[in-house]
Amino acid sequence: MTVEPSIFSIVKYDADEIAGVAKEILTLLGMESTNLTIEVDETVAMSRVTTTMGDPVHVLAMSAAFENLKKPMTFSADNTKFSLGRALLRVRDRLTGNFSDAPADEDLSIVEAATWDTYCVGRLSRLGLKVHKQRWHYNFRNRHGFNDATDKHFATIWESDDLTWSQLTEISRHAIV
Repeated sequence: MTVEPSIFSIVKYDADEIAGVAKEILTLLGMESTNLTIEVDETVAMSRVTTTMGDPVHVLAMSAAFENLKKPMTFSADNTKFSLGRALLRVRDRLTGNFSDAPADEDLSIVEAATWDTYCVGRLSRLGLKVHKQRWHYNFRNRHGFNDATDKHFATIWESDDLTWSQLTEISRHAIV
């Protein structure tokens, strides 16, 4: 595993600490053998994380994805675990072959990203990570509509463990008002 940069100059992060959290989440997800390069762009204060498949899998994280929200520009192991968990679940989904027809992370539409995030965060919740379900529910509703039918589709995605990309997009399509 590689974390870049090895020494941070703008944010107060430690590459070894990031690598330790990454190993922990890889183990939790059953992905211990996955080789990673984690690149942190410390010049961008956004919380976006994208992945590029390959060997190693390349994870590009904007610095706020790993940030302590109560102490800007300082590291949060919990936020790092959560951000990497979402990204690595997308990688795991792609590796199963059930998501081979999914667009690359940077090509996902806003609706597709919200739907896949719902699926990933629901699974992270069941793995014991602290999540704010209402935040993700609101994000899903914002993209699909504010009604009982949308809520039913959100619950289906949130509670699922083994969907394919086509099943996920079909549920999303039915959720849009």
